[in-house]
Amino acid sequence: MSRVDEKQFEFEEVSIKPKIKSAIEAMLFVSGEPLPARELISNLEVDNKLVLEIINEMIEEYKKEDRGIRLIEINGGYQLVTKEENSDYIQKLLKKNRKHSLSQASIESLAIIAYKQPITRIDIDEIRGVKSESALQRLVERNLIREVGRLEVPGRPILYGTTDEFLRQFGLKTLKELPSLDLYEDKETEEAMELLDQAFKEIDK
Repeated sequence: MSRVDEKQFEFEEVSIKPKIKSAIEAMLFVSGEPLPARELISNLEVDNKLVLEIINEMIEEYKKEDRGIRLIEINGGYQLVTKEENSDYIQKLLKKNRKHSLSQASIESLAIIAYKQPITRIDIDEIRGVKSESALQRLVERNLIREVGRLEVPGRPILYGTTDEFLRQFGLKTLKELPSLDLYEDKETEEAMELLDQAFKEIDK
């Protein structure tokens, strides 16, 4: 590619960026759910590198104080969400009460699922030493966990795993960003539960 052609290419790339940003924003707004990068690229029919470059620019732009939303990455997908500091205004608008904090039983169950998934209720009960059925129901209602399959044993018990909402609540891109803990150790199990407990206290403020 000659220098003239290279300059022309760079000019065209810059000139189409606003249009691509607008299209990405519209698709994310309509989706309401995380959109994989590959889906955005497929719909836009432009260079992969350019799309990812624009998305990263948008992430930085949404971080500015005068923006009410932000762009986050979850499991290789991207989603528009409201900024935490505006939650009070949103709750007033929707006329909803502030969400209730999770019980200790739910937090313990969530910590175990986060680090041991996929896992059955029976295994969770054994780790906690008490029944977890109501705690799991609460977590399902909050869309923090979901059924991810069935264990291939008699009775085929449900296997639970965390959701994208779990990642969003904790500001994680993937489960790999969770602190490395071994739940076979009692002390570290307690640390995991304390970690999630503190995180939910911050969320429910």
